[in-house]
Amino acid sequence: MAESLEGYVEKIVYRNQENGYTVLSLAADDDEITCVGTFVFINEGEYVSLEGNYISHPTYGEQFQVTQYDIKQPDNAKSMERYLASGAIKGIGEALAARIVKKFDDRTFHIIENEPERLAEIKGISIKKAQEIYEQFHGKKELRSATMFLAEYSIGVNLAVKIYQRYKNELYEIIRTNPYRLAEEMDGVGFQTADDIAVKAGIGSDSEYRVKAGILYCLMQAAANGHVYLPKQELIGIAVRLLMVDENEVRRQLDLCCFEKKVILQVLDGMECIYHAPYYYLELNTARMLHDLNLIYNPDPALVNARIDKLQKSFDIELDEMQRLAVEEAARCGLFILTGGPGTGKTTTINAIIRFFEEEGMDILLAAPTGRAAKRMKETTGYEARTIHRMLELGKGGDGSGRDMVFERDESNPLECDAVIIDEMSMVDISLMHALLRAIVVGTRVIFVGDVNQLPSVGPGNVLHDMIESEKFHVVCLTKIFRQASESDIVVNAHKINAGEQIKMDNKSKDFFMLQRLQVNDILGLTVSLVRDKLPGYVNAGSFDIQVLTPMRKGELGVENLNQVLQKYLNPPSEDKAEKEAHGMTFREGDKVMQVKNNYQLTWKVLGFNRITIQDGTGVFNGDIGIIREINLFAEIITVEFDEGRLAEYPFSQLDELEMAYAITIHKSQGSEYPAVVLPILTGPRQLLHRNLLYTAVTRAKNCVTLIGSKDTVWNMIENINEQKRYSGLHYHLKDQ
Repeated sequence: MAESLEGYVEKIVYRNQENGYTVLSLAADDDEITCVGTFVFINEGEYVSLEGNYISHPTYGEQFQVTQYDIKQPDNAKSMERYLASGAIKGIGEALAARIVKKFDDRTFHIIENEPERLAEIKGISIKKAQEIYEQFHGKKELRSATMFLAEYSIGVNLAVKIYQRYKNELYEIIRTNPYRLAEEMDGVGFQTADDIAVKAGIGSDSEYRVKAGILYCLMQAAANGHVYLPKQELIGIAVRLLMVDENEVRRQLDLCCFEKKVILQVLDGMECIYHAPYYYLELNTARMLHDLNLIYNPDPALVNARIDKLQKSFDIELDEMQRLAVEEAARCGLFILTGGPGTGKTTTINAIIRFFEEEGMDILLAAPTGRAAKRMKETTGYEARTIHRMLELGKGGDGSGRDMVFERDESNPLECDAVIIDEMSMVDISLMHALLRAIVVGTRVIFVGDVNQLPSVGPGNVLHDMIESEKFHVVCLTKIFRQASESDIVVNAHKINAGEQIKMDNKSKDFFMLQRLQVNDILGLTVSLVRDKLPGYVNAGSFDIQVLTPMRKGELGVENLNQVLQKYLNPPSEDKAEKEAHGMTFREGDKVMQVKNNYQLTWKVLGFNRITIQDGTGVFNGDIGIIREINLFAEIITVEFDEGRLAEYPFSQLDELEMAYAITIHKSQGSEYPAVVLPILTGPRQLLHRNLLYTAVTRAKNCVTLIGSKDTVWNMIENINEQKRYSGLHYHLKDQ
């Protein structure tokens, strides 16, 4: 039989913001009782009525397990003072709470709600502060009501707070009539969540709001898979399967979406294609800006040749015919593309271009899409290089979600330079490309460098490939493998893979190995042994520097299972290491983790002597890898250290942005270079196991590649050129310019 308790919430010991699970200390009848349960909304200082039963916890002893609760409005001076003194209202401490209640007694809450200006009668409270107290008091009351209302639709506390902060009292009408607005307008609310709410609200499956939202959801899912648009017929088929409604209804609502300019219909190569409107304008404007930068300067050829001869002599370098042509094109063109595989001399060519521009007195900026790529660019050129985001001076702004890009550098505040060189261009998606071009004034030289044969960007678009395919720009492709690089079987085999030629897998190499294993457990065991025991000494690196790459997420050799196995052996549980379970993972101090979403507002800092902050900034990006340095269970914060000592703090509510990174997908490895790569390959879907994927994986390794699994699968990957088609239209727009 259920028991009842009443009392004040003395302290909230633990609270899960996602599901509302709370451990609190209750002051009841001069006794302090630990209570546990799910509370949709609760604050310290509140008077609550609880129902439940006493239980005995093996570690924490006797607790009251709450099954039902009710928050009661304080109705006497003592309980009002206790609430105000709890810190629930910012700016009111124990002393001020006592003065307020002494002045107004049992009418305190009535005064705050209805005559807040009278609070200024109390010493220490100005009219402005009185207004702030009223707004907080009123806001908490409204937030509590909203949270309780949203809980009826199975919306968790964390999301409920975000919804309330965005819509305030408008949320009630939105939930009851068109919850699909949440999916369209709020980060963190997907179509499925909105659909579940709609079912509870009694909204029909053929509602026009639902069908329109479903269409937009299909396009956003396509963007998550790299597509900028979808063929109209393909989009309709996907939407019909998702929504399970008549095809004619999907067509009708799609026409309305076109009329409302939510989507854009374009005919490309005679096929009707549908863009989510923002991506259409990103592509269109990107094409226009590229066209405007694509100027021809035609300097005196004799002067250019003389300068190239001089820099070769001064810096003791020798350029081959194609490298020399690349420097000439960089001197002649406003926009120039340099591409080539590993070992073909891209770095030497970039250095020659930099020195050529310096001879002309130009100010040059160097950048790459990721921190690792920028660091490598700095090491190989000797010049300062930054991420594109940092070069564009990522700033604070947006809707507060942390997922909007807000750059200080744009057309009104452009980059101050004469030339910009961007490396690893295959990683740049259409959104980042658009932001970059907005900050470059016409007349600035732009050099794009990359390997067009690598996988396209994680984000939507196929920018480098489309630029080359358009044939609108001057391109030099380096193909000659230089002597030093030709001594590496990593480089030689990468080029063979790219050319569709079979590679030697006889293990006579010093840096390229194929270990045939046909049982999953054997592959897993060997992977652990290589990463933990054998490779660190061979390549003179730590276990955490060696990267396991895999084509897929699911399955026994997918990212999720590999990470569980590797975590068990590389960072086992220990009494000295705090842990936190979230999203089906156990995060542990010392774990290797990866950021899986762009968060443009997440702050970071670099600490110096005596833990004094010597540098700070914002932005942690999809693919950034770090180590968990601390898990503070009391403050509910995980601290991760990324490259260059950047420390970022993640509230527990934000752990959906982190994943284990002992193993990562090959897609996520783009732009990175590791001392050694271990690649387990046994079986998998043909559309995943293709040449382009294997080529990208192999080229991530600096000193050693080890393939484990089936030789037949590796041979089949080399022969399979049917990688998934990516729908991008930049080359069409470029041809139209």
